Amino acid sequence: MAVSLLCRRTGSFSIRLYSRKPALPPSPHCGFLLQTACYNPKPLKLNIRDPYIPDKDSERTPEWQKTAKYDRKLYGRYGSASGIDPASLWPSHEELDKIIAEEKEWQPSLEVMLKNIEARENEEAEKRREKEKIIAANMAKMPQMVADWRREKREAKQKLKEEKARREKLLAEARERFGSSVDPRSPKFLEMVAELEKEEKKKKKLLKRRLREEQAAGAGPTPAASS
Repeated sequence: MAVSLLCRRTGSFSIRLYSRKPALPPSPHCGFLLQTACYNPKPLKLNIRDPYIPDKDSERTPEWQKTAKYDRKLYGRYGSASGIDPASLWPSHEELDKIIAEEKEWQPSLEVMLKNIEARENEEAEKRREKEKIIAANMAKMPQMVADWRREKREAKQKLKEEKARREKLLAEARERFGSSVDPRSPKFLEMVAELEKEEKKKKKLLKRRLREEQAAGAGPTPAASS
């Protein structure tokens, strides 16, 4: 009677203990702590007296249970009760060479890492020096580049001004010739412009020939060499 009463009290106390809500307001960290405190994993059932050792010669045994990886798992779980020789769990010479090659490639030694860092720093420093040289050379060219840009800007502005003056001159001449304003896109205006350009080319050609004749006349006959 006393034993049953004690069991009922203990059960009700444990129920109240697990069902009791926290007095503090819930928070993410508090919830995580409660979950961690209430976590009760099931113990791993290990049959040490009669462990499961797969028969590698049987066709019913899965292939993954016949591998060395599974043997290592069995030995780690059951120890010597697994009946596996620990010496057979070590990697072979080929596997060791492969592991060493992978470690050298993906996990280099500290000395190799330091050399790689030094080489990378030297490469970055060389790139920085080359960049500084280019910047210094460009800065030395900057005054001339600015002067050229200003000259080109002045020339473009002067050319635009001359083109505008020429256009106004042609429109004024067209008004004087035809007695009214003419559309610059009309065939009549374009024909007049072609005619004026042709006359201007003739004038320039005549002017060049006259200059050549004057230069030839000013030079005179060359004196004969004295005998």
